[in-house]
Amino acid sequence: MKTCILLALIASLPIAVRSAEPASEQRLDEVEQRGAQVMPFSLGQTTHYFTKTATGGVQQVLVKDAADTPQIQLIREHLRKIAGEFQRGDFADPTRIHGDAMPGLADLKKAGPGQLRVDYKELPEGAEIDYATDDPRLVHALHQWFDAQLSDHARHAMPSHSQHSQHQMQ
Repeated sequence: MKTCILLALIASLPIAVRSAEPASEQRLDEVEQRGAQVMPFSLGQTTHYFTKTATGGVQQVLVKDAADTPQIQLIREHLRKIAGEFQRGDFADPTRIHGDAMPGLADLKKAGPGQLRVDYKELPEGAEIDYATDDPRLVHALHQWFDAQLSDHARHAMPSHSQHSQHQMQ
């Protein structure tokens, strides 16, 4: 019993994240333009956080100004929508933004039913999606995918959020 509790605690902790190298300025511009066509919220008024975990990772999108309720609503609507799509294996939105060759994406698209758990949660300043799997190949794919997003969204993304643990407890 103690071992199961310990393993569950370890699996939920953020793991060390190496900094993803930012993409070229041209690539950042292209991704930002395509992202504006897919994501309804303002990239300039928000920050994406990608926290890798032992079982996958947590993606958060939070407003920079906690009083910006229109942006919070747009974040929640978008993340709720894509969480549902991802649960069905539909990764069309990231493909439209980042392209077919985005690292990790091909393996995520191949995940069978139930292999990838995708849980949406509202946060006071936005929302998050928690991705989890028991398949080491998919954990690796999620980590590659997070690194690629950090690289492509370098102007508006960070590798982890200091309040990630706090949000999970709420």
